[in-house]
Amino acid sequence: MFKADTPLYSYEVVSESGENVMYVNYLGAAFVPSLIDSAEVMGRAIDNLKEDPNVARIVFVQQRNYSHDFGQVKMLVEVAHLVDFLAKQEKIVSAEKLSHLGASYYEAHAFFNHVINEVLPTDPVKAYRELRGMLFSKRAELENGQDVGEYVKIIERVVGFFDELLLIKRLKLSFDSYNLGDRDIYAEVLRADIMPNFTFTRMVARVPEDAEIVKQYSIAKDSDESLVTIFRRPNKAKLVYHLSPPEYTLDEDHHMLLNLARNVLIEHRPTAEEFNDPERTRQVFFNVARDLIGDLAGSKNINLSFGDLTKLAKILVRHTIGFGVLEVLLEDENLQDIMVNAPVSLSPIFVRHNDFDECVTNLIPSTEDADSWAAKFRMTSGRALDEANPILDTNLELGDVSARVAIIQQPLSAGGLAYTLRRHRSKPWTLPLFIKNKMIDSLGAGLLSFMIDGARTMLVAGTRSSGKTSLLGSLLLEIMPSHRIITIEDTLELPVTAMRKLDYDILSMKVRSALAGESTEVAAEEGIRSSLRLGDSSLIVGEIRSAEAKALYEAMRVGALANVVAGTIHGGSPYSVFDRVVNDLGVPVTSFKATDLIVVANPIKSADGLHSWRRVLQITEVRKHWTEDPLREGGFVDLMKYDVEEDLMKPTDDLINGDSEIIKDIAANVKGWAGDWDAVWDNVVLRQQIKQETVDFAERVKMPELLEGGFTVKSNNAFHQISDKVTAEIGLPTSDRVFPEWKRWLEKESKRLNI
Repeated sequence: MFKADTPLYSYEVVSESGENVMYVNYLGAAFVPSLIDSAEVMGRAIDNLKEDPNVARIVFVQQRNYSHDFGQVKMLVEVAHLVDFLAKQEKIVSAEKLSHLGASYYEAHAFFNHVINEVLPTDPVKAYRELRGMLFSKRAELENGQDVGEYVKIIERVVGFFDELLLIKRLKLSFDSYNLGDRDIYAEVLRADIMPNFTFTRMVARVPEDAEIVKQYSIAKDSDESLVTIFRRPNKAKLVYHLSPPEYTLDEDHHMLLNLARNVLIEHRPTAEEFNDPERTRQVFFNVARDLIGDLAGSKNINLSFGDLTKLAKILVRHTIGFGVLEVLLEDENLQDIMVNAPVSLSPIFVRHNDFDECVTNLIPSTEDADSWAAKFRMTSGRALDEANPILDTNLELGDVSARVAIIQQPLSAGGLAYTLRRHRSKPWTLPLFIKNKMIDSLGAGLLSFMIDGARTMLVAGTRSSGKTSLLGSLLLEIMPSHRIITIEDTLELPVTAMRKLDYDILSMKVRSALAGESTEVAAEEGIRSSLRLGDSSLIVGEIRSAEAKALYEAMRVGALANVVAGTIHGGSPYSVFDRVVNDLGVPVTSFKATDLIVVANPIKSADGLHSWRRVLQITEVRKHWTEDPLREGGFVDLMKYDVEEDLMKPTDDLINGDSEIIKDIAANVKGWAGDWDAVWDNVVLRQQIKQETVDFAERVKMPELLEGGFTVKSNNAFHQISDKVTAEIGLPTSDRVFPEWKRWLEKESKRLNI
């Protein structure tokens, strides 16, 4: 902001997102600029506001930037106006105003000159209290018969002006708690938001007024650890997500080192080629940053521990080639969504929390932040983001943390850039995890596992934020690792990397977004058709949005009875899925019959409207006998349906009585199951028992890792191997033989893992 030769205490007013911001230069000052601690700083600020009152924020620039928001500036502007008003309009300190006071003239002139010209600009509260003290004293003299009536009237008039000041109204009730001249009283209303000089994001450090702590916890580890505090405010629907990142709690020496190092590093901007391998690029920049900070610390005679050096290098990388405070927020596994609204500098970041729904944070980004993030997302995605292409869908990978990113800008977003980040779980979701969280019950999980093994075609439907992509990801882990999988997505959300580490033969294809304009990326429908030429594979489509629907149904018809074909789609019921696929996306009615199963997941809400929970509400079979309307002609048959009173999915009579054409089709191709519903149902129940026992056992032995993807794949492999062994012995994998043997495997394997 300021060059080295800029005069100390000079200021500059800059327009940012439609608001004027006054930057005041305190670089090189021997003290920290504080309205609370320093009468000199307050006096200069009020003098500046007399010259430029149309300011929404004041920022004192030093190693850290100290920002005061519109509410605080408004109070200071009122004081500045009062100083001018009393001096120029009222002319309180003038012979004309005071000459009629007679013997009190000299005393009044000296007093008003002291209070208005000396004390008011630097300590308005002290000025007000001295006025009140003098008024009390002169009223006493008046009652004793002294001729001070006119003097009292002038003091009362001036006190009346002070009484209208918002600053005085806010602090009046606190006067008794502070001595006259004690500047600590200003901490109640004038505490600054702190911004390190290497970032433009403001952090509101002060605790919300009258707030109570609901929960407090730490995120990340070691040098990256941050403190999260959840506050509840009276009569406010949203809770406050108060984050204290490590970069906002550094001492002055560390800030100075980061500022110097940033000025060096920022001269090298990573190229598009370097961003092709972001993990390697970050490591290179981290090594350079660590060496650079170490050299700077040596030259400045500043001692740094190894931990300090690592922490500062990580912060520097985060705020040069990284995504700043967004990276810190993404470390919190409790967050689902991060929302940055436009105009970005006028609104705090909002988050959606697993336990507390939508919360408002204490972080306010800047236009510079938004522009910088957009440039990096354009570079990493290879997709356009401009007025002709105002929408960008991409993904963000930060080590073990990943997120889907949606960005819009003008003309679609009138206020400029806006972001929504959907945080993915660090590890893939599994059916046992969903059972534990009550999204699905064990029978529903067992039934879906049976359908996956039966190579059925299915759609996972739901509204936004219903968990449909996470549910689809959990179903992928039910596919045997010996089967190849191809995924097709416009934004990478499925747990492909995690599954690759679990020895899956999985190929990820990235296609053009349905919302994007022309690009070099391949259209989704072409990607789907290409997948059919890539060998025998299960085909998984991340989300069905537009023209790729027809190609997907081609794949379903080709892949029927051979491999799983599945995808997600927006819809709140089986019929809404049919309506969207046939009427909106143009898939022929007869082609829709290639769908075997529709799984509907949606949030349910509490009666007070304050809480919501994700649940699988329906598992519905699509039959093939209908011709025009599956709802009217009985083409949709629920196999399981959610009971809101019991918070549980229950099997329907059709499922219990074996009236499922899809399950019968699966059984018809399995020796020993054809025509034997009891044997088929026994296998579904066996899978239910295994899923439920996994959850119960993990709870009993306090080993939550047994619910994660790695162990789930091992468990599924063990189940299939034990089933194969039992089938070889007695002809069918009956539950009375398979389940006890699987339990013995579970106990043995868990002991091995716990060694």
